[in-house]
Amino acid sequence: MSLVLYRKYRPQQFSEIIGQEHIVRTLTNAISSDMVSHAYLFSGSRGTGKTTIARLLAKSLNCQNRKEGEFEPCNQCTSCREITEGNSLDLIEIDAASHRGIDEIRELRDGIKFAPTRSKYKVFIIDECHQLSKDAANALLKTLEEPPPHAIFILATTEVHKMIPTILSRCQRFDFRKLTVPEIVKKLETISKKEKVKIEKAALELIALNSGGSIRDAESLLDQIFTFAGEVQGTIKSEDIKNLLGLVDIKLVSNFVDFISKKQASKAIDFLNSLSEKGVDIQEFTKVLINYLRQALILKLTEVKSNQNPIITGLTKEEFEKLANQAKSFKIEELERIINLFLDAQNKMKFSPILQLPLELAIIDSCGVVQW
Repeated sequence: MSLVLYRKYRPQQFSEIIGQEHIVRTLTNAISSDMVSHAYLFSGSRGTGKTTIARLLAKSLNCQNRKEGEFEPCNQCTSCREITEGNSLDLIEIDAASHRGIDEIRELRDGIKFAPTRSKYKVFIIDECHQLSKDAANALLKTLEEPPPHAIFILATTEVHKMIPTILSRCQRFDFRKLTVPEIVKKLETISKKEKVKIEKAALELIALNSGGSIRDAESLLDQIFTFAGEVQGTIKSEDIKNLLGLVDIKLVSNFVDFISKKQASKAIDFLNSLSEKGVDIQEFTKVLINYLRQALILKLTEVKSNQNPIITGLTKEEFEKLANQAKSFKIEELERIINLFLDAQNKMKFSPILQLPLELAIIDSCGVVQW
């Protein structure tokens, strides 16, 4: 059975990490200067590299071939191989979502007393640590206050605001940011080349846009695309991605914006209702519409000349040219107002008895005679 992409291409050295440069720089400086803390807290959205960097830190600290002043693990020694393969006795990973009780933490606390089996440090990675019960968190706090010299804790959480302040105060905290579209695309391009799959950049940008800043989610989507690629002859295009992921076709959004730009409210409402009757996800359509209008606003503000600019993503050359022409028909103030109208409609759709009603009202307001 083949490995999924996010496991197959998980970084095995700090130099392979994309994004999170501030965290990598601080940790590698600490390793090379032998100033490692006994407790770290990694907070941030899912799929941004918290567990990957935690394992890299453990691997580097216990690497048997790493020389003084260096920070990269060799990935060849026994310790490195065991951590890579997931069978190291001195790297203990605990999922607090399923092991959140006092008994598990007491067991961990008792195990800390014993020296590492064959490594310099015993590293404990506690994932989703905000889910620990109150008693378990207090038991962990006692351990963090007086840890043995061979123990290092790395706590990872997606909801740092739920952590008790006393634990936060005893850890070095690192906040992981969501990755940008260009950063994700660069990684996906590398994977595609190694897998020998041809896929156009606009398609990769669509994957990145729908990953929510998570490199793991982007790699999972790419894995799904590669499975689908067996039925595609030649290069995988953005249209293939839209069909597979059930995304709204940008041409539908572009046609809708044509009606808005020409102040044709009745045609825009008819078009919207025809989409609903055809089974198009209206909430997803609204999401894509707002992003499309945002890019039109960016065009007006920055005068971007090419769809290769990282500000404008997920559009082919033809789609970009259409957007550029549409942007010319709006004033900046008008676009700003229209975006706010559809943002407001998007929020009201959650509570509306008729899903598209807030959108219809936004269409009427957008197409009204506006005095600037």
